[in-house]
Amino acid sequence: MYHTDRGIEELDDRRGDESVTLGWLSDKLRAFVDGHPEFEDAIDRFATYLARDDEDDPED
Repeated sequence: MYHTDRGIEELDDRRGDESVTLGWLSDKLRAFVDGHPEFEDAIDRFATYLARDDEDDPED
């Protein structure tokens, strides 16, 4: 497991059975950026990645 995977694993372990809306996720991302503006670019890129249709994903 990569160092960066620990947070993902914790999220899955603690909240993996929950259902959320994209509106809820957007609110959480905004709140995170408000408290940690140094991560604004990374969060914006992540949100853009999530927002794009699978057909637009260059990895496919």
